[in-house]
Amino acid sequence: MAFDPQSLRFDANGLIPAIAQDHASGVVLMVAWMNAEAIARTLASGRVTYWSRSRGEYWEKGASSGHVQRLVDFRLDCDRDCLLLLVEQTGPACHTNRRSCFYTAVRDGEEVELMKPER
Repeated sequence: MAFDPQSLRFDANGLIPAIAQDHASGVVLMVAWMNAEAIARTLASGRVTYWSRSRGEYWEKGASSGHVQRLVDFRLDCDRDCLLLLVEQTGPACHTNRRSCFYTAVRDGEEVELMKPER
């Protein structure tokens, strides 16, 4: 069956959350947003493109930083309202220069920093 992006359940703004996960390690790297055009660009190029809600524009991950995400697998959840992008990540995924955006844990009521920025 051919993939039809219109079968996805976008929110009222035409967006769908996309979770980027390292395909080799399984580490969850980040969560961002995509619209139908970002999905089309990603599938066509193999380089992940998101929609920036704050800037109101497309951004190809790593275009300015060099921290590129190469798409390995594109998956839909059962409700078709969330995407899982298995990627090959070059460099840190987080804008704080950490491997993952999920570098803070809450343990025993305290925030714990799990990783330092990469140099």
